[in-house]
Amino acid sequence: MKLLYTINSPYARKVRIVAAEKHIELTLEEVVLAAPDCPVKQYNPLGKVPVLVLPDGDSLYDSRVIVEYLDNRTPLAHLIPQDHGAKIKVRRWEALADGVCDAAVTTMLEQRKSAEKQDTVNIERQMDKVRRGLQALNDEFGKSKNIGKNNWCVNGTFSLADIAVGCMLGYINLRFGAVINLAGEYSNLERLNVVLLKRQSFKDSLPVA
Repeated sequence: MKLLYTINSPYARKVRIVAAEKHIELTLEEVVLAAPDCPVKQYNPLGKVPVLVLPDGDSLYDSRVIVEYLDNRTPLAHLIPQDHGAKIKVRRWEALADGVCDAAVTTMLEQRKSAEKQDTVNIERQMDKVRRGLQALNDEFGKSKNIGKNNWCVNGTFSLADIAVGCMLGYINLRFGAVINLAGEYSNLERLNVVLLKRQSFKDSLPVA
């Protein structure tokens, strides 16, 4: 199987970490989405990464579909719980983490425009989503009774929820580290981030400045 990805996509990083944690070998093909010969559109009509190209030439997208496919490839250490209640909790964490990434990416793309073309109202709106999302995740993680004892987002078990949040935090640090101080403003999430960065799958997929 081949994964089409960009190095700093938090969504692609989520897939890479799931594959690593499940010990599933993927061929990684880094792409440049703006390049005329970028292969992504051949496999995803939306032209977005990540895309998982299967051995038969079929393809899967987006990240939420791909990670569920990978998690069910082997029974080893399920990252999406089999229990329905726990599964919904994990997918809810993932949805909010991905939503924060969506708003952060939108902000970053807007800020790349020349100053006179930037929509400052939209930037403020998206950054409000980022901060509200971070606060909600921080508060939820803080409800655990075992703070400081390597607890995880859902039921004390490492899962896709932790991976999604960790990928989001990596992207926030990469793009907005100068204006968002995780340690100072969202200490519970920073505690989780420190633990996640000790895992080899997170070390091997760090975004690049």
